[in-house]
Amino acid sequence: MKASRLGEPVFVLGCALVRAIQMSRFGGPEVLELVELERPCPSADEVLIRVAMAGVNFADTHRRTDSYVARTTLPLVPGIEVAGVREDTGERVVALCGDGGYAEYALAARDRVFPVPGGVEDAAALAMLVQGCTAWHLYRTAGRVRDGESVVIHAAGGGVGSLAVQLARPLGAARVIASASTEPKLELARELGADRALLGAPDGLTERILAANDGRPVDVIFDSAGGPVFEQSLAALAPFGRIVIYGIASREQNQIRTGQLLRNSQAVVGFWIWHCLERPGMLEEALADLFARLSAGTLRAVIGGVYPLAQAAQAQIDLAARSSTGKLVLDLTL
Repeated sequence: MKASRLGEPVFVLGCALVRAIQMSRFGGPEVLELVELERPCPSADEVLIRVAMAGVNFADTHRRTDSYVARTTLPLVPGIEVAGVREDTGERVVALCGDGGYAEYALAARDRVFPVPGGVEDAAALAMLVQGCTAWHLYRTAGRVRDGESVVIHAAGGGVGSLAVQLARPLGAARVIASASTEPKLELARELGADRALLGAPDGLTERILAANDGRPVDVIFDSAGGPVFEQSLAALAPFGRIVIYGIASREQNQIRTGQLLRNSQAVVGFWIWHCLERPGMLEEALADLFARLSAGTLRAVIGGVYPLAQAAQAQIDLAARSSTGKLVLDLTL
């Protein structure tokens, strides 16, 4: 694609130009530049989507610094998920595009495009795609939560955490323990259904988790931080307990001693939403359930911030600083 910074002339004969955020180097939020690009053209296996909203995810911040699970090639238009309208059919959809979402138009493989039910707003639908499906599969696939078990949800004020708190009882948990970094986020977790809410700072976290479960080790822990939070959490896990890692927001990886797992009959499980694409039906099943709960009013998407495209850098700053709650989105109509 040919790009120009907004305001600079660009000469592209016969090609429509669209606004997009592009990065040509790795680094801080300043590498995210508002430019104009040629509108992408779909292949036979792709769908062109007129983007209404794009999701902002921790994966975007990792790709910006080339610290993501998968390597990043430059130049890059970030953004792994969008909500909008199919250009070919006019149908409202959400889609996993892999990259290219921070733009007025994006491409997605046909099998990664999902219809949005009537009455479900774009922002709420977008919150169900990466965050909602992750939260759902933390229970059903990775954590395999059984009826009556206790569950700890770290970062409970975030996009995944706020949904995981709400899904806990419907998906089998008996006691829901939430952790977060600030009192307003703890209050949100209580409002969403947590039985106990505690500060998620690493120092003394093991003791706080045990106290929240009446002195007993817990059955399942969902952790997106890693580092010392993981270490403190593992120490609070019961025999046959599972800790599920679905992110490394701390950027500190952990080493696990197999002897410790053996002695305590414990499991450490990793979960990456992209592997669901390799097994037909995994996203469809989760989305169908999540959309049904949204429509019934038993689940709500917490939208913590809506930013115009030009403020994509600020959205990533707020996300990384954990100063926001719920789902952050870029509104391409602003």
